[in-house]
Amino acid sequence: MATPVTVYGPPVSTAVSRVLATLIEKDVPFQLIPIDLYKGEQKKPEYLKIQPFGQVPAFKDESITLFESRAICRYICDKYADKGNKSLYGTDILSKANIDQWVETDGQTFGPPSWVLLLDLFSSVPVDEALVKKNVDKLAKVLDIYEQKLGQTRFLAGDEFSFADLSHLPHGDYLVNSTDRYGYLFTSRKNVNRWWTEISNRESWKKVLEMRKNA
Repeated sequence: MATPVTVYGPPVSTAVSRVLATLIEKDVPFQLIPIDLYKGEQKKPEYLKIQPFGQVPAFKDESITLFESRAICRYICDKYADKGNKSLYGTDILSKANIDQWVETDGQTFGPPSWVLLLDLFSSVPVDEALVKKNVDKLAKVLDIYEQKLGQTRFLAGDEFSFADLSHLPHGDYLVNSTDRYGYLFTSRKNVNRWWTEISNRESWKKVLEMRKNA
């Protein structure tokens, strides 16, 4: 029996939860090793051997070690292409490129303003109100583009759920469900709201949320 892959980090982490959702979608067995960020376990020498920047997640598959959640997820999709959701990361070069452009949009365009809003929700240090407003406006403009795109296709990269959609779940879930402060950015847009409702009800994501509760 193959050794399960190993994920290091707490499931409450947005980056860790992205990897967990991908593993569940791909039906790949895994073990989760909690890393206590408050105790600084991510800075211990043995952990830095597999994650030199002292962040989460880290990932191990036999002798392979990786970090950065989107790179890990792509690796999982490619190595275990025949398992679970076989079209999660596309089935040919064009579909993968189409998915990748939205994954990059998540990381570079959707992610930065949403991260500032997450800091506003959860940081113990107050975030400047002008900075918050600036990033609300930025995220609203991004979601306006999503609204147009999702009026043409069911999901971001076409009419099948893919890693392009999954990659948005970690930040989006906290913004929509943690408080009523920022959820309107999703729910006030018809197509975005329809898309968000569908992807956030995936069984894979529900299992990640259960893992968060039990952490």
